[in-house]
Amino acid sequence: MKEGASKIVKRERYKDRKSGDRAADVGFLAALWAHFGEEPFERGNLDAGRLSWLFGREVVPAEDPFDPASYDALLKIDLKRAQAAFPEVFAEDAPEVVFDDDWDD
Repeated sequence: MKEGASKIVKRERYKDRKSGDRAADVGFLAALWAHFGEEPFERGNLDAGRLSWLFGREVVPAEDPFDPASYDALLKIDLKRAQAAFPEVFAEDAPEVVFDDDWDD
């Protein structure tokens, strides 16, 4: 049985990434931005794999020391780097992120 959270690691992004992978990064960052903005947030149950594609660049530790394998670890969006890498997330005409909490439908 696995104990604890999967460790967040910085993954290298290459220019030849598949468009689906890039779209997943855009959507994930957009959701983080819509939900947390510039405020620090707990890693919680956020996907370590998806965070790792943004970690160390657009998403950075918000505490020192930082435990990359803790559900309680605090992260934050590095706004300048996020805007440079994913301008479409922050554009005035960016689609609104809607969180649907109605799981019964």
